[in-house]
Amino acid sequence: MPGGRFNMTPFSCFQAPSAMHSRLVITATDLADLCHVEAFHDLLEHYARDPMGGGDGLSDYAKVHLVSTLKEVPGFHGALAWLDGKAVGLIDCFAGFSTFAARPLLNVHDIVVRENLRGQGIGQALLAWAEQRARQLGCCKLTLEVLSNNTRAMASYRQAGFAPYVLDPAAGHALLMQKYLPEE
Repeated sequence: MPGGRFNMTPFSCFQAPSAMHSRLVITATDLADLCHVEAFHDLLEHYARDPMGGGDGLSDYAKVHLVSTLKEVPGFHGALAWLDGKAVGLIDCFAGFSTFAARPLLNVHDIVVRENLRGQGIGQALLAWAEQRARQLGCCKLTLEVLSNNTRAMASYRQAGFAPYVLDPAAGHALLMQKYLPEE
């Protein structure tokens, strides 16, 4: 993040921990790198076990198939945050399209920071990475969903420049809805 307090240079899993001392490094998630895959799984499990991630952890199916399936998904953009050589956060984004703007957009699907390190700017650094990636892709905006009682995350998103999606205040703000599709 230019002018920010963190260095966002690339990180190699094989870099000596002493070279990482007291620095946060954000790097694109490489699903072909075992170190990244382990960090990715661990952080998503951490998120899934949090009350704001459902509290149950990843399903056995997701644990087995997530990375291999995700490798086949076009438009995946993810990053890992490393502090002192340890994975401490992640952001997963997917490319989409705004029909109103006739331009691509980038949706932040998951963002997590280890619970004991929240509030220290790691989430802001991950959001800055996503914004930089969205600009590189020519996106018109970043989007994300947040649970209405996740006030800490909402404050962080507002700090990063996010606001509720409103076309006309008289019509209200957008709500995220879902419908599960069971396997047949």
